[in-house]
Amino acid sequence: MNHPVFIPATKEQAKARIALTGPTGSGKTYTALVTGTGLGDRIALVDTEHGSAAKYADEFAFDTLPLTTFQPTALVEALAVAAHEGYDVMIVDSLSHFWSGTGGMLEQVDNAAKRVGAGGSFAGWKEARPMERAMLDALLAYPGHLIVTMRTKTEYVVEADERGRKVPRKVGLKPEQREGIEYEFDIVGDLDHENTLVISKSRAKPLSGTVLHKPGAEFAEAVLGWLKAGKPAKSVPDYITAATAPDATYEDLRALYEEVRRRNLLGAAVLDGEETRTLGELIVRRGTEAAKNRDAQDVESRVGVG
Repeated sequence: MNHPVFIPATKEQAKARIALTGPTGSGKTYTALVTGTGLGDRIALVDTEHGSAAKYADEFAFDTLPLTTFQPTALVEALAVAAHEGYDVMIVDSLSHFWSGTGGMLEQVDNAAKRVGAGGSFAGWKEARPMERAMLDALLAYPGHLIVTMRTKTEYVVEADERGRKVPRKVGLKPEQREGIEYEFDIVGDLDHENTLVISKSRAKPLSGTVLHKPGAEFAEAVLGWLKAGKPAKSVPDYITAATAPDATYEDLRALYEEVRRRNLLGAAVLDGEETRTLGELIVRRGTEAAKNRDAQDVESRVGVG
């Protein structure tokens, strides 16, 4: 039996994983473009807001993909294409539509519940949840920098005042996404109507608790400074090259799979010919082919010897 092996932890150079939340009109799209421009040269933007990002085309250079339906699989495919095209920065504006928009997760759950029948929404979530997980895995494994925006809605609780009357109290802003989505990202910034950015969650210590009014290039510079403090690491394109090498053996591909698994990149969306697959599926497919070739060569060798 193979037991798990602990290895020394090392900080590797990474790519940004940023979520910008805020109500309509708080400047999420503009801030995402300002930040993305500071992080890389080539920017791809998935536009769920009826082409609204194009209004900033006179200020920023970026390529856009307008969508009108928001199935999680559509985002996975867009990520695979963007990765194949080598975009430095991927912006999803906004991720909320893949939750509550046409074809989004809530609609997927409703449709699944109707198909399953018994079990209602619980059965619907059981069927649809893997689709959401695949989308999040593809997002977080994107080989470039990732910025997503999310709409927020105000949450209220009803409390008794000093006279005993029931009154509503605002308790904060909640992203229009599944509960706890913020924990998937390294940096989460909350924007208000004055375009003030408050870093509410950050794995980058220098940015924790930062407040920026009308954030600009300095925010991207601070993020890059934190990301570069580590040793160089392999990226998804490196693993694709290794997986598709003509001389890759079954043993090579098995070891490659384990390395990719340890780095949480199995769910990266990649183009395999005309098909969208995960990096893990690509390696498995190539490993299966290598095993068949190895077995065929063994048979030929035995026949030749005989």
